[in-house]
Amino acid sequence: MTDFDAIDALLAGARQEVPLPPVDVRRALREGLNLSRAQVAQALGVSPSTVGGWETGRDPSGEVREKYAYFLEGARAKLADRAADAADTPDTPDAEGDVEPATADDEPGGSDEVEALASPEPCVLCGMPARHQVAGFPQHLDPADCGTTTPAAPAPEPEPEKEPAQATKSAHAAKSAHATKPGHAAKPVRVVPVGRRMQTASQEPDLIASAVAAALEKHSGDLEAATAALVKKAIPDAMALLDETRKGGRYDVVAHPWIPEILRKQTARGADRIWEARPKWARTELPPGLHEVTALDINGAYLSALKTHLPIGQLEHSTGFDHDRRRAGVHLITPPAWDHEAELPNPIGNRDEPGALWVTEPTLRLLLRLSGPKYGLCDPPEIHESFTSGATEGLLEKFRVALKEARDRAIAEDDDVTLEYVKAMYSKFVSTMGESNYNRELYRPDWMHLIRSQAFANLWMKAFKAHEEGLTVVRAMGTDELHVIGDWRRVFPEGRGVSEVKVKDTYTVGEEPDPAAEDD
Repeated sequence: MTDFDAIDALLAGARQEVPLPPVDVRRALREGLNLSRAQVAQALGVSPSTVGGWETGRDPSGEVREKYAYFLEGARAKLADRAADAADTPDTPDAEGDVEPATADDEPGGSDEVEALASPEPCVLCGMPARHQVAGFPQHLDPADCGTTTPAAPAPEPEPEKEPAQATKSAHAAKSAHATKPGHAAKPVRVVPVGRRMQTASQEPDLIASAVAAALEKHSGDLEAATAALVKKAIPDAMALLDETRKGGRYDVVAHPWIPEILRKQTARGADRIWEARPKWARTELPPGLHEVTALDINGAYLSALKTHLPIGQLEHSTGFDHDRRRAGVHLITPPAWDHEAELPNPIGNRDEPGALWVTEPTLRLLLRLSGPKYGLCDPPEIHESFTSGATEGLLEKFRVALKEARDRAIAEDDDVTLEYVKAMYSKFVSTMGESNYNRELYRPDWMHLIRSQAFANLWMKAFKAHEEGLTVVRAMGTDELHVIGDWRRVFPEGRGVSEVKVKDTYTVGEEPDPAAEDD
């Protein structure tokens, strides 16, 4: 075979990649069948985050692309069959339940597009002529125009999330329909809002409890072996829990956005240029006399810090002094002078070098708060430039709540296996979302820095609260260590909950007064 024959054979054997619909249509097809990303991922042999990437801009390749295309085509056909059935029997809800027409005020942050049709086409909901399509499906935009005749009970409102400045709005909603036997009253079913869909409480999987039960069964009740196995798989399990809790959420988690150079490591083993404001402070002068110091441990510091303003999409560059509270990211600032080092740590931590530095959103917001009229402790920081995106404080809220509730149950039931598992899940989740080989599904070093610095800011505010309540703050270290002199129990509740503190150590500082010196 000549070189040209080999090339001809290569070209003859080359296959054209199967086409895929636009990313917004991919998501609409999946959600139209009320399937989660985890369900699709399991069928295709990939992770839920990978499916999420395909629905936000990335494309699969090779054999998995063909499988994904096969799924999408099957989903489109199934939805078309449903639409045809609805046209034949518009007054009878199918087993999947009635679906509301799309409205312009539905979920922000989606990517569904409304387009006008050149000629009316059958609505996928009622079968009657519709003049618009949403994500490629003909629909009535106004519920009053839709020919669905079976009214549905009003659904509870989903928990609100703060909307970013540039959030776009999509248009899909679904309700559960439950058939009842003739002559019997309908039994009430509790429904839980999940973004634009509703699912019954029985459909909510408890991934944490299931994983613990499976580990205990596999290791024949050996608590130590089960704990070690759970901790070992804490990272993928945390990502699976994140996918489950984000199901139907307002905003897609952008797992691998473009990242500016300031968030990239300067050397292989070095760090990037973001200053997290980690406190490492000790009081230089103590009150005269002998004092008992209590070292307090702040429970679940990183777990609480998951509630912070996180940028949703790709960071965008801007310059100037203004701060938009609807956005979040990292900022180059010149910090203000701090004149309270004798009693309170500097909010930006221990930093010897003067001049501008890159800080995170929690640090900037703390400085702005302390410079405001309520506190008046410093001047406002000078903002030079920023990398930010539209943000919400609730992006990881359901994830945080799921972990917190599992932690609370474990404490109440004296379940050390679940407690260690949950702790590993949230701590490893935070530590590996940056440039880590242990978590390839999420690359958000900006989130990592923001969550860490939120924990530091939370500790600073606890130190300030202690100071305001008359305690003497002796030390503030890391995310969870606060040393004070005085009756701390009247300031902080004691316990193991995330809103409580526990005693780590007690020790004595100072010197007893010298009676002879007093006589003199």
